[in-house]
Amino acid sequence: MSAFSRFTPLVNALPSTIPFVGPEAIERQRGRTIAARIGANESGFGPAPSVFDAIARAASQTWQYNDPENHDLKQALATHLGTAPANIAVGEGIDGLLGQIVRLVIEPGMPVVTSLGSYPTFNFHVVGHGGRLVTVPYAEDREDLDGLLDAVRREDAPLVYFANPDNPMGSWWDAGRVIDFARALPETTLLILDEAYCETGPDSALPSVASLIEMPNVLRTRTFSKAYGLAGARVGFAVGTPGTVQAFDKIRNHFGMNRIGTAAALAALADQDYLKDVLTGISASRARISAIARNAGLVPLPSATNFVAIDCGRDAAFSRAIVDRLMDVHGIFIRMPGVAPLNRCIRISTGPEADMALLEEALPQVVAALE
Repeated sequence: MSAFSRFTPLVNALPSTIPFVGPEAIERQRGRTIAARIGANESGFGPAPSVFDAIARAASQTWQYNDPENHDLKQALATHLGTAPANIAVGEGIDGLLGQIVRLVIEPGMPVVTSLGSYPTFNFHVVGHGGRLVTVPYAEDREDLDGLLDAVRREDAPLVYFANPDNPMGSWWDAGRVIDFARALPETTLLILDEAYCETGPDSALPSVASLIEMPNVLRTRTFSKAYGLAGARVGFAVGTPGTVQAFDKIRNHFGMNRIGTAAALAALADQDYLKDVLTGISASRARISAIARNAGLVPLPSATNFVAIDCGRDAAFSRAIVDRLMDVHGIFIRMPGVAPLNRCIRISTGPEADMALLEEALPQVVAALE
């Protein structure tokens, strides 16, 4: 009996793929230690000292399962957001929640609308559950809301994904336009409004919680991985109506959260003064990356995230060469968008001064060498 015969026809038909090649794998493949890790949109500024204290206190309890109801974290998030705990689902980062949402909504063959070149892990989950991706090209380097709406209506799609602010381009729409888009969707279409970068964008880009909280076909996903500096802890949450949020209990891993990560998230949420300092650092680092790019003859794009997309002015091969040479020669890890025309760009995450200094020295050398 072939090993593959044990798997479902869907799994047998899927390619073996990893949406992102991690920096650790790059180090192993190339035999080169990373000197500046500014490619995965993590926070090089790290979490607050109060978070490290909470982690240390929680470590002695790591032999215990985490509260399967995530009661304390839901309560804290509800207080922070001005809503009720019943409006919140907690999960293992946005990636874990995306997989659960697709599982809740999509059966094999169903259409799912997203932007061409947007977050590839969402696509990974859709394909993994047998969904049919319907993609809409970006327009002027941001997600095309009119195009997404047209595709939803044309396909009668039960699910649409839209990130605001956006990855990989760092672009954003103002809150009013986002609300209009959500309200224009058919009631039968669930909107995933991915707000992973909500803390780093302008206030004008973030719809209030109250503006969408009564819509059962909207789920807003957020994370502690970016501005709060807890990417390795895997803590995310979704905000929606109680009826929609409660559906997660039917399929989620009830012991998926860990005690240390939960304690870290609670402490991070409580330390808003530190978050303000980090956001100041992110803003300064975005400006620094933009200046470095311009000095190297490249064009930085406006960003509402903790990274900057940089137009290299040529094709994907040139962008890829910059990414590879920065790593191979200088040990600087960055990434680039995966599809045209976005892949004319590279993408550099914000980080502390030591990382920016390495980038400032290396990027002009790399561009000059390639030209």
